[in-house]
Amino acid sequence: MKNSRRDFIKTTALFGAAAALSATPFGSALASSSGKKVKLGVIGTGGRGRYLTTHLFKQTLTSDYEIVALCDNYQPSLDAAIKLCKNNKVTPKTYTDYRQLIKHSGVDGVIIATPLFTHAHITIDCLEAGIHVLCEKSMARTLDDTKAMYDAHIKTGAILIIGHQRLFNQKYLHAMDQIHKGELGAINQIKAQWHRNNDWRRKVPKDKPELERQINWRLYKEYSAGLYTELMSHQLQVSNWALQKLPTSVMSMGSISYYKDGREVPDNVAAIFEYDDGTHFLYDTITSNKLEGCEERINGDFGTMFLETNVYKPEKPPKPKPAPGIMQLVNDIQEGIFKEVPIGGASWAPETALKHNGVEIYKGQEGDGTREQLVSFIGFVKQHKAPEWLLREGYNASIWTLLTEQAMETGTKVTCPEKYII
Repeated sequence: MKNSRRDFIKTTALFGAAAALSATPFGSALASSSGKKVKLGVIGTGGRGRYLTTHLFKQTLTSDYEIVALCDNYQPSLDAAIKLCKNNKVTPKTYTDYRQLIKHSGVDGVIIATPLFTHAHITIDCLEAGIHVLCEKSMARTLDDTKAMYDAHIKTGAILIIGHQRLFNQKYLHAMDQIHKGELGAINQIKAQWHRNNDWRRKVPKDKPELERQINWRLYKEYSAGLYTELMSHQLQVSNWALQKLPTSVMSMGSISYYKDGREVPDNVAAIFEYDDGTHFLYDTITSNKLEGCEERINGDFGTMFLETNVYKPEKPPKPKPAPGIMQLVNDIQEGIFKEVPIGGASWAPETALKHNGVEIYKGQEGDGTREQLVSFIGFVKQHKAPEWLLREGYNASIWTLLTEQAMETGTKVTCPEKYII
């Protein structure tokens, strides 16, 4: 599995998503001139669903796919998606029940962007109908539902891809290739955070207060694990990807310390994951301060990669350019005066942070990988085949995300039960 993953990383990092698909066996159908279009449906046309639909309309592969169906049980979201399609001169069939879409739309593949707690039954029904699925992360609300989705994929043979767009982002692909070649040195710690300053609430129509839980489902424990499933799952996947292994245990804490508004999920969380070689992944997310933003930091003994901001900082920074004229003379004099003066030993010198701007990890990436993911999914559907490791990345991130919530709730170190290991 590692070899196929490395091959995919190398090919995609070098050539970009579309070219990489053409150059690999699973992408040959995308490059063919068969003329057969992939018929796509979008189930869940809220903000995320329309974001993905907008990306589809931006593609140049219009001869390879068409959006033929939309589905949502919230009419304002469905209306907004219909308008989006109309503006792009597309008139798909519309449904308020995904089961009717499965029966009557004739889709080859669907994009599922519904609330987390609905992912499992919609995905399983689609897979059992022979429809290929790109489902947003996390996979499901429970461990059992997550495993059931994976099992349905194995049973039916239909494609299942989980929406971790960083897996298709050339910046990340290039970075992972370097990390896996050892160019960052030995890694024994990864840090990540996702800091934002908003209450995460969405407006509910004043005349329909009963829609609160439907619209703000992310804030209620029945439907979501909040910051764990909606944010941390992305960055946990990056940690597993960088280390090419899974955690052996996790500890976590979370609380509602800022937004006293009836929400049931924490507004801040922290977690520590341990891997079998003693490496740790440290994670935290807050919703009341955005100074540090979103970042994944891979610490190796040769240097550090800041993946979100696309910066590599070596442990030994480049030497500064010589100062001109009189400044160089002053520097030389100071060095001659002080270099022999014993001020203190190594134990005295403070470990201050290295101060240098670093260099770009990768040049040329546009967007967050969503475009490449959609292009890839179309190629997978045409080929009726996708790399199995892509699903494993999404599955393991989802399982360990839910185990992290469990660690927070129990106040204990949690390991993965055997029945969820694939």
